Amino acid sequence: MTIESHDNGGRRSVLIVHGRSFKPSEEYLAELSLAALRAGVARDFPEIIETYDQLPIEFAYYGDLTNRVLADAGRRYDETLDVGDRRNALGALREIQARKRFGIRQYDRLPGKSALPEFIADVCMPMFARVGLTVPMVSLVAKDFAIYLQGRGSYADDVRARVRDKVVESLARGDQLLLITHGTGAAVAWDVLWQLSHDEEHRYHVEDRKVDLWLTLGAPLGDGGIRKRLAGAKRTADERFPTNVISWCNVSAEDDYTCHDKTLADDFKRMMRDRIVSAVTDHKVYNHAIRYGRSNPHSSIGYYIHPRVSKVIADWIRHDATAVTEPTPTPAQDAPDQDEG
Repeated sequence: MTIESHDNGGRRSVLIVHGRSFKPSEEYLAELSLAALRAGVARDFPEIIETYDQLPIEFAYYGDLTNRVLADAGRRYDETLDVGDRRNALGALREIQARKRFGIRQYDRLPGKSALPEFIADVCMPMFARVGLTVPMVSLVAKDFAIYLQGRGSYADDVRARVRDKVVESLARGDQLLLITHGTGAAVAWDVLWQLSHDEEHRYHVEDRKVDLWLTLGAPLGDGGIRKRLAGAKRTADERFPTNVISWCNVSAEDDYTCHDKTLADDFKRMMRDRIVSAVTDHKVYNHAIRYGRSNPHSSIGYYIHPRVSKVIADWIRHDATAVTEPTPTPAQDAPDQDEG
């Protein structure tokens, strides 16, 4: 049975775009990512899990390209250990069955939790952006993303092609698409969506079709230096932004330095003012993932299984557009004990 859209007659579908750094094979990464997403929905919205299980969910995978770039730069990777640690992280997160246990009280107890990397990014990134040193700064912690931003060699083009092919495939079918991007995958998705909006070489593939909901997790798009390197950044106002997204929901975790600027609605308010997008909504959360014995607030598994992400997906499935796009209180405002996340 296919889930049909009430808007355009197309089926609902989901496309996931991963982020930077070494990645296990597509099979392993998809298995663990989908398990985390499903676990969150099953935990919080068991009444819709049967409908969720009917959703076609695909992966735009380019981990092999990134792995090659990092290996060429002298970095080492142990896939077996990485997959095992991801499984352990998912297993621990599955044990958390109460939504309120994703709040600040439990987060503060995680081993190795530190706000220092995010603080350094907050202080340094704007300063380096002003003097044109964003890419060298990024290269210190994300060599592959720095190479992507520089456009060196064919890496950036090849990564965009992988993601673009999947987006075109979905939109050309007329799907009502939920696009989920983690970390720097949001920058790749932005570039692809911009190409499909303004680049004549690509836009004819999808014409005026739009992504129904773009869900960004731990996205670096709030950083001014990164925004200057996105597709369209040097164009006039009419061509600066992608025009093929209906609603945009952004989720950012405390202490996640990749998204050290956690709000996107203020940075992209012109898109709403000019009626390019219906809504840009921000949600701040606590990511409880433990990787290699330490808190990892950027972990994709920690984002995928989080109650806020589960609610966004559930509301989208039920087509409750108001619930998807309306900002909600932070955990501190939600409940007196600050546990609701």
